[in-house]
Amino acid sequence: MLKSLYPYEFLDSVFAIDYQKLRDKGYKGLIFDIDSTLVPHGRPSTPEIDALFKEIQNLGFKTLLLSNNSDERIKEFTVNIDSLYIPLADKPKTDNYLKALKLLDLPKDQVVMIGDQLFTDILGANRSGIASILVQFLMQENETKIGKKRMVEKLILASYGLQKAYQHRLGDIEKKGV
Repeated sequence: MLKSLYPYEFLDSVFAIDYQKLRDKGYKGLIFDIDSTLVPHGRPSTPEIDALFKEIQNLGFKTLLLSNNSDERIKEFTVNIDSLYIPLADKPKTDNYLKALKLLDLPKDQVVMIGDQLFTDILGANRSGIASILVQFLMQENETKIGKKRMVEKLILASYGLQKAYQHRLGDIEKKGV
């Protein structure tokens, strides 16, 4: 059961991923969660995130935002980002992960899901047969409390840390010096 929650990789942030190395490994599509993955919950995109999307798209990646948020929230977020998206995704259900593959027009072995939550982003990707990267969740400034779900995630990640066979399944994709 716990293994269905284990990401292929666990990194500090979306900026710690070496996208060129992912591309060299044959990946062509990236599915991103938005809130707490790219920006703190409810925040607009930043110039750094906008530049990241330009960079990865210039590498040839197709991108898609898969979010449990509303269409309105995603449209506000993507003012400066050209990306496909699916709102109200109902993660971790697999339907919209599979729809994402169709929209990207790519097979699942060429796509990676990047998100901050084990119980939605990673579980849904794993159930769909899509490689997954977990990143540390972003909090609002001055936010100090984390919810019960995050506490359970910490316990699962402690177990994941002991399971070497489940770590680094994408190989060396961490950007050095970040």
